[in-house]
Amino acid sequence: MTAIASDLNSRALAALHDALATANQSSALEPALSAISAAAWTSLGDPAAHERPGALKTGEHQFAVSGYFMAAPGGEELVLVAEHGFPEEQHRLRIASGLAHPGWVAQNRKPLLLANTDEDSGFKQILKTARMGSAMYSPLIHGTEFIGLLITASQARNTYGAEDHALHQLFAEAATAVYMAHDGPAFSAAL
Repeated sequence: MTAIASDLNSRALAALHDALATANQSSALEPALSAISAAAWTSLGDPAAHERPGALKTGEHQFAVSGYFMAAPGGEELVLVAEHGFPEEQHRLRIASGLAHPGWVAQNRKPLLLANTDEDSGFKQILKTARMGSAMYSPLIHGTEFIGLLITASQARNTYGAEDHALHQLFAEAATAVYMAHDGPAFSAAL
């Protein structure tokens, strides 16, 4: 294992540990999930990615987002919750359950990594303020039920790689356990 991967693993696992400790103290689901998405937001990815030539286009600046698109009752929509870095007016953003890459993850129930979104002609901008350059999607599945997905994205291309995505999937598994422990089905029914 390289020194960079070891540092990433240590940083991410420490952040996940702290997030789970916070989630265990929370009496409500959304703050508990928020602790995990915040940990993904701050600990995953190459923090210097934006410094590489071509990582940012003219006029772009580095920032990242993280949150969950949860399945709404009826399965027709995904709803943004427990998000970080998204514009405030996008809280509880509703998108069609088949829209773009979140929809692909919902339909296929598989994780997806887009290290450089410019290389994927199917990438659709969902964030109101900017087109992201690198994105990770990991489904939350309990038994056979699709609950939602964790999304983490960065303006800089190639911020996330395979090691980040493997850890991202671990964060999603932790979020699934927290969801079930905090009566997630009742939360989702109210979306």
